[in-house]
Formats: sequence, structure tokens, C-alpha cells
Amino acid sequence: MSRASDRAYDGIREMIISGELAAGAPLGEEALAERCGVSRTPVREALRRLESEMLVRRTESQRSFVADWSLDDIEDVFELRAMLEGHAARRAAERMDPESLKRLRDCNRAISEAISGQKADVDTFLDRNLEFHALILQVSASPRLTTLLGSLIEQPVVWRTAHHYGREELRRSHSEHDELLAAFARHDGPWAEAIMIGHIRRAFHAYSDAHKGLGAIDVPASKAQRNG
Repeated sequence: MSRASDRAYDGIREMIISGELAAGAPLGEEALAERCGVSRTPVREALRRLESEMLVRRTESQRSFVADWSLDDIEDVFELRAMLEGHAARRAAERMDPESLKRLRDCNRAISEAISGQKADVDTFLDRNLEFHALILQVSASPRLTTLLGSLIEQPVVWRTAHHYGREELRRSHSEHDELLAAFARHDGPWAEAIMIGHIRRAFHAYSDAHKGLGAIDVPASKAQRNG
């Protein structure tokens, strides 16, 4: 793939993941090319890649749109995440070293600070939460797991779910991370796996509960600029 194609892919994917491009939104090649600073050919290549990741759907008339998933589709994603991340947590617990454990604790401390203010900093929560799960994958030392989970962890529904969390849901997520840290400190793979599976399943039910009222999410200007 060309550098221009990679730039278009990264830019469009970020706009979809963040919610800047809402589910069902049309994806015009000319407009996207202008936004990404490339020609239409790299955009066309990027859209094909995103279609293979199920982030974009193409109609019979060859028009492209941001994919709009059903609740059943979304449950499939969370079930796959639970299985794969559960296995990653087991492997990570068995391979955990003091430095990696410290990095995970520091990350979860940053999550605690983000959700403890008068108004929760959900963007920081999302960034540090992604870092926490990425660190677990790193310690699990399985390139195949990393590849398989790459397209699942950053789905738009994950971003939207967190933006529908209340204070209690954010605290519960942080608390479950604390339980994972306890399992990691004891190198207890089965315990870590069980916690991670429950952690992902609870996230799905949080999404499911909010599903009927889930509309387009306004993206703060700072975030839109960061993702543009």
C-alpha cells in the first residue's frame, strides 16, 4: 500500500472510530480525499480495507457508507472480545513481570484520576483504557492475538459505550481493572481470564441497555481536530 493510501486509511478510520462520521453516513470519495489531503485513488483503496474490517459497507451501486451494526452484530463483537481478551489475560498473568505490572498500575491510576473529578474526563478514560488493554496484549506475547483483537478493541461501539457510562459504570470498570491487577500480581491465569470475560460481558450489557436511545454523539472540537 502507498503512503497516501495509509494516510487516507488512518484518517477515515479515526473519523469512524471516534463517531465523527456517524453510522450510516455516506462516504463520498471526493470529500474524503479533500479532508485527508490525498487523491481519490488512495481513498478508494482505504475504503476497500475498511470494508474488509466491516467498518464500511458498500451497496450494489458501489456507494460506500459507514457500517451500521445491529445489536446482534455488536453482541458478536463483544463475545469474540471476551474469548480472545480472556485468553490474553490468562497468558499475561502467567508471563507478568514487575515492570509490566507497574505500568498497568500507573495506567489504572490515571484512569482513576480521570473519573474522579467533578466531571469525568471520558476521553482520557478511553485513551488510558485502550492503553491498559494494549499492555495486557503486549505481555501476553501473542502476535496472533494482537492481530485478531486489533479490529475489535477499537470499534465505534466501544467509544460510544463509554460515552454512555455514568459515574458508577466508570468506577466499576476501574474496579475490575484493580481485580485484574490482583490476579496478575499472583500470576493466576484462570482468575485473570474469568475477570476479563466478565469485564467485557458487562461492557456489552452497558451498551445493550443504552442501545434504544443511542444516537449520534457530538464530538468535541478538540477531538475532531485530533482525529482529522
